[in-house]
Amino acid sequence: RWAKEKGLPSSFGHKKGASTLTTIVKEALNLNIKILTVFAFSTENWNRATKEINQLMKLFEMYLKQQAKFMQKHGVRLHAIGDVSKFSKKLQTVFEDVEEKTSKGKKLDLVLAINYGSRDEMKRSFMKILKDYEDKKINKEDLSEEKISSYLDTAKFSDPELLIRTSGVNRLSNFLLWQCAYSEIYITKDYWPDFTKDHLKKAILSYQKRNKRLRGA
Repeated sequence: RWAKEKGLPSSFGHKKGASTLTTIVKEALNLNIKILTVFAFSTENWNRATKEINQLMKLFEMYLKQQAKFMQKHGVRLHAIGDVSKFSKKLQTVFEDVEEKTSKGKKLDLVLAINYGSRDEMKRSFMKILKDYEDKKINKEDLSEEKISSYLDTAKFSDPELLIRTSGVNRLSNFLLWQCAYSEIYITKDYWPDFTKDHLKKAILSYQKRNKRLRGA
C-alpha cells in the first residue's frame, strides 16, 4: 500500500521495509529489547502476483546474507517461525545458515514470521499434539495452556508484552493470536516503510504509561 500510494512498484516498498527492519533492530539493541518478532510474510501472501512473490523471496535471501555479519557482531540471534518448508530449498538453506551463524547471539532474539499464519500454526501444533497422543507420549490430562504453548512455533519465547500494529489497521490479521491474548496493542497510522526508531520509542512509552496506570503507580 505504501508503494501504491506513492505511485511506485511494490518492490520499492518491500526494499524500504527491509531497510526499516535494519533500523528497528539497531534501536531494539539500543533499548535492550530482548525479543523482536516481525511479521515478514503471511500464509495469505501467496495470493499476491507471482512476480511480487519472487521479488520478496530474492529480497529475503539478499537481506539475510547482508545482515548475517551484523547480527553475529552485535549478538542478534535469528529465528524463523512459520511453515518454512513451503519455500525453495535454496531459501530454506539461507535461513538455516544464518540461524546457525547467529546461534550464539545473546542480546536480541530476532524472530521472523515467514509463511506464518496463526491459524495454520495452531493447526500444525494440534497435529503434533494428536501424534504424540497416539504415540502415548502425552495424556489428555497433560493438555494445559502451558502444554499447548510448548507445541507452538514460539515455544521457546515468552508471550509478547507489546504488539505494534502499523498502517492504522485495527485487527490482528492472523498474527500470534494465542500468544497475544494479554498483549498491549499500539496502533500507528504510519506504514511500516515509514516506521522509525522514534515511532518505536513512542510505542514503548505508551506501553510503559499504560502499565504504570494498571499498577496504580
